[in-house]
Amino acid sequence: MESTAAEAVPLRTIGRHWTRIGVTGFGGPPTHIALLRRLVVDERHWIDQREFEDALAACNLLPGPASTQLAIFLARRIGGPRGAVVGGLGFIVPAVVLIVALSALFFGETPPTWVRGAGAGAGAAVAAVAVRAGLDLARPSLDRTPSRGRWLAYAVLGAAAGALVGRYLVLVLLACGLLELWGAGRMIDRTRVHSWLPLWAPAVVAGAGGLGAVAWVAFKVGALSYGGGFVIIPLMQSDAVHTYHWMTSGQFLNAVALGQVTPGPVVATVAAVGYAAHRVEGAALAAAVAFAPSFAFVLLGGGQFERIRTSARARAFLAGAGPAAIGAILGAAIPLAAALRETWQFGVLAAAAIALVIARRGIVVTLLGAGIVGVVIALAGGPVPR
Repeated sequence: MESTAAEAVPLRTIGRHWTRIGVTGFGGPPTHIALLRRLVVDERHWIDQREFEDALAACNLLPGPASTQLAIFLARRIGGPRGAVVGGLGFIVPAVVLIVALSALFFGETPPTWVRGAGAGAGAAVAAVAVRAGLDLARPSLDRTPSRGRWLAYAVLGAAAGALVGRYLVLVLLACGLLELWGAGRMIDRTRVHSWLPLWAPAVVAGAGGLGAVAWVAFKVGALSYGGGFVIIPLMQSDAVHTYHWMTSGQFLNAVALGQVTPGPVVATVAAVGYAAHRVEGAALAAAVAFAPSFAFVLLGGGQFERIRTSARARAFLAGAGPAAIGAILGAAIPLAAALRETWQFGVLAAAAIALVIARRGIVVTLLGAGIVGVVIALAGGPVPR
């Protein structure tokens, strides 16, 4: 058994274990959380089960990718601030590098026929993945809520925003959170409410397009998303496809599929969008901006995680923003399905929906299977969207 004292675990050890999880962590946040628990609680005994659960609860109350923040926090707990940086980068960088490499293949000038087929097949299943992700989040969230009526109202608002006005989804998430905060009788004074407004300052820069727009989209993904990694899809889709025209609807489906079949944090998908916008420079900027808030939350506020976990204000805000985010994930399935172009893709979508929602098959396996179907159709001369 190794020491449980903070800052007692060598940085090399943290880097090795956290990178291993980043490389082998297929399956999204549930897998990451399970691997981290097995490492720090069951195998190495660096922290106890209660502290792990408290850290997870606190991360779930913060915006941004909870499993990434948990990985950074646990590395900070056993290795101090330097451990947080080493562990966080070990967890994140492999996914970003792999996403960028695959983006160069999928979003090149003339991708091979089999690549186009793989993207069309896997992309066809993405709407079903969104439904599965939303339902998986909805069940426990609905069971915990004291008011199912308000929960459903927030979820409907989020679904409408995710389906119709994805570019402004963050406004809806914040509004639902603040409305629940006000309804719970815990609304803070005007000065503090106005402190939300500086979060929108980057939008002024984004209006000009270019790298500023990439940074703004990535900032929304990393700092203003609630409800799990999949909420990044409606946050990115409208901007990437319709506002800035960095990619087609089909290419966006490919980007989402790449983020699901690769290991590590799902938020690394933003690197694919950045690559489509400004190649490697855009991908690096998008990844850096998207993950910077997670490091900031933990490095600057990690010592306050117990207060966050027990904060009535934080819980009330998430009680509004969380259901809205879940609704947005479900609502995003509509434009994702509408982006399909070929008849055979709708057949793949139907099969994926049965596999994921009814048969409860794994997401990665389902997407790989859909990609193989696309490769076979493409190589057989079938129609593949460009």
